[in-house]
Amino acid sequence: MAAHGTGDSFFTWDGDVLIVNILGKPASKQDAIGKPKGAQLKVSVTAAPQNGKATDHMVRFLAPLFGVAVRDIEVVFGRENVNKQLRIRSPKKLPPVFSAAPP
Repeated sequence: MAAHGTGDSFFTWDGDVLIVNILGKPASKQDAIGKPKGAQLKVSVTAAPQNGKATDHMVRFLAPLFGVAVRDIEVVFGRENVNKQLRIRSPKKLPPVFSAAPP
């Protein structure tokens, strides 16, 4: 099991698995990846925070942005919380915010 913290960055690599710490913002006007805030990446989704539905929606929103299937994204913790960690198996691409962040 990965540690909760990833140092100063909002993401780290575990082999070919990308681990991302997320600060979720449910019930937003649009689905969007925001800017890093400390050791978390802000991600807004339109879904309401109800029984993990916003997190499920977030995973469906993020999967094509990383070039993976929904089943390749695991919610490690935070399914019903704004603070969450995702493990993305073998991402084929990375959203631009990742290239702007320190490794």
